[in-house]
Order: sequence, then structure tokens, then C-alpha cells
Amino acid sequence: MKEKNPRVVLQINERPKFLQWILLSIQHLFAMFGSTVLVPALTGMSPAVALVSSGIATLTFIVITRGKVPSYLGSSFAFINPILVAKSLATDPNSGVGSGDFLVGCFFVGLTYACVALVISKVGTQWLMKLLPPIVVGPVIMVIGLGLASTAVGMVTNNIDTQGYDLKYVAVGFVTLTITILVAVFTKGFLSVIPVLIGIVGGYIFSSLLGLVNFTTVLQADWFEVPPFTFPFIDYTPGISTRILLLMIPVSIVPIAEHIGHQLVLSKVVDKDLIKDPGLDKSMLGDGVATMFAALLGGPPNTTYGENIGVLAITRAYSIYLFIGAAIFAILFGFCGKIAAVLSTIPTPVMGGVSILLFGIIASSGLRMLVENKVDFSLKRNLIIASVILVIGIGGAAIHVGDLFSLEGMALASIIGIVLNQILPGKESIDFKQMFKE
Repeated sequence: MKEKNPRVVLQINERPKFLQWILLSIQHLFAMFGSTVLVPALTGMSPAVALVSSGIATLTFIVITRGKVPSYLGSSFAFINPILVAKSLATDPNSGVGSGDFLVGCFFVGLTYACVALVISKVGTQWLMKLLPPIVVGPVIMVIGLGLASTAVGMVTNNIDTQGYDLKYVAVGFVTLTITILVAVFTKGFLSVIPVLIGIVGGYIFSSLLGLVNFTTVLQADWFEVPPFTFPFIDYTPGISTRILLLMIPVSIVPIAEHIGHQLVLSKVVDKDLIKDPGLDKSMLGDGVATMFAALLGGPPNTTYGENIGVLAITRAYSIYLFIGAAIFAILFGFCGKIAAVLSTIPTPVMGGVSILLFGIIASSGLRMLVENKVDFSLKRNLIIASVILVIGIGGAAIHVGDLFSLEGMALASIIGIVLNQILPGKESIDFKQMFKE
């Protein structure tokens, strides 16, 4: 039997003392808070619903992985642009897209994770590694960040009321971005894990001094309020739109690859092979079911959070009970009307300021994946794959076949990248027939 590492504060299944449990759980809550509420804030969804759905998603994930994977699930940045596009289509009476179709798309994203988990349970992970190598995933991740660049800049420069350039907005965005960068670079320990949250708080305070925050809704809000959940068949009639599915499902390759990377890093942090026990199929299934539950509540797709893995590495407290506590706190925060009201008053340039950094980091993380995996760009195949993905994804290329079929932007770039990687010389293709015989 393996001896306990004396440097480990809490093992995965070790129950913490009550005060320790509360404090460390709140720490994980803070680590995920900024990013989890930022996604719904950018997409016009409810931050309160996102908080509740992330808490339920995390508890679901813990149950499916049998309490063996200490992870927190929050809103996925990969689906910001697809959700924005889907919601804009819903406002067009000629598009044939319903108001709740994007939530159906989110549900099918979770179903995609579940299908991948089923295949992994039957044939292992080798096929997935071949299908999603760094030369494909890296540029796709870059497309996610760079494709949202104009959105972030617009939030900082354009006043949503006057629809014109606003120097106050620029100042707020600059101050928010500066605070976030300073905290990320010059602080250590736990503070270095939550620069986004501190940047938002700092930007919010500065916005208040400039008179950009209206506290009326906060004063009028009740302490307890039920979040504005959006349930199928009650708040909308679910419709399966091929256009929305083709817009969202291909993007799933990014959080799937992200999930695998997080499990590998987490395995090193906790000194346990989580890919084998409970298995990548279990954790992927947990991610998928969690996302399906979130969609049924009206929340965005979820993904495991690297921010919380960073907290684990810093604190060396790996207890699954901390994530149960953080999930419960997130659900309670979601039902607190005052907190929801405060979130709704955060000025657009504050979110834009942190978005400049976050979207840039997303793009840079794609580049980092290419560098760390030593992708050789002297090879023509690699240069071609990356180039085509970047231009098609950022340029917003699209294929439309009447109202029946539509594939565009990031989704189209992802599929073309996968196909190019398989058909260009120099890469071993996937033998699906042999795979299913194993």
C-alpha cells in the first residue's frame, strides 16, 4: 500500500475539519467564480442560472466519477461565439431557429461527450488521440480566442446606450485589464489564481466612482430569489435545428481535448492515474451528463476548470469534499437575489477589460499547445492544416445549403482541420474497422 505523502494536506477521500472545509471550499468557489459568471454575462444568459447549473454539474460529475476526481465544472468559453450566433439567428424570423434551440444545441453537446465516453469505454483512448492531435486542436483553440477579439474590444470602446465611442468605457476597461494583469503577474499563492475575480471587483469599484453603476436593482432585490431557469416544454418548445447542431457540436472537440489535458495534469498533481481509475470514460461521461443537466436548466455547457486545478496544486488539499462544498455554495449564491443583482450591474467595459486578457490567453494557450508538443512547422502538412483552420475559423467562412444545412466559422474550421490531418500524407490514419475489433 502506497504511503501518504507528508506534504499532502488532504487526500482525495479524506474528510476535512469543519472550518477547514468551509474556508477551502470558498477558496475553490472564488477560483471559478469570475470565469463562470463571465460566460453568461457575455452571451446574455443568467449568471445566477450559470452558478446553480455549475454547482449541480459538479455534484453530478462527482457522483459519476465515484468521488475519485477532484474537479470543479464551470461555464465553457469554447461556446461563447456559437451561443451568440445561435441567439442572433433566433431573432431572425426567416432563419427557422427557435428561441430555445441553442439550449437544445447545448444539450446535444453534452450528449456528444457521452457518446465519446461510450466509445472510449469500448475501445480505449488511442483513436481520440489520433483524431485530435495538437496540430488540429491548437489552431482551433486559437480561433476561439482570436474570433472573440473584436467582441472584447467593442465592449471596452462602445457605449451600449449611445452606440458610440466612450472614453469612460475605455478608461474602465484599461483599469480593469491593468488590475487583472498586475494581480496575475505580481502576486503569489491563492491571489495569483483569482486575478479575473479581483480585476472585476477593481473595475467595478472604479466604474462606481465614474457613475456607471446603478445600485437601484441591488437595493430592490430580495435576499432569496429563484433564478430565471429556462425549462424545455415550459418556457420554450424544443426544436432540433440542424444549423444550430452543426454550429455547436463540432466545437465539442475543444472541451474534449481540454478535458483530457486537465485529467492528465490533475493526475500528476494528486499523484494518481485518473485516466485509469476511475477512467477517462467516466470523467468524460460526468462532463457530458453535467452539461445536459445545465442545458435543461437554461445554463451554458460546462467544462472542468484549470483554475481549480491550480488551487489544488497550491494548497495540496485534494479532498473531494472541498468540491462538494464549493458546489453547494455556488447553488446557494445562485439563489441569492442580492448577488444576482450585483452581477447584473457589472458594466460592460469591466467584462470587456478582463475579456481582452482571457480571450488572448485562450488564443495563446493554443499556441502553447503547439510549442509544448513540438509541432514541426517546417513540414508542409502542419503548416497547411494550421493555416486553413485559422483563416476559415477567424474569417467566418460558411457553407449554406438552403435552410437545410449550414456549417460555419469555428465548427467548419474544426471539421476541415480533422479531415486534412487524416488525408494529408505523413500522418497515420485511424483504422476504425480494426479499432472496433479490439
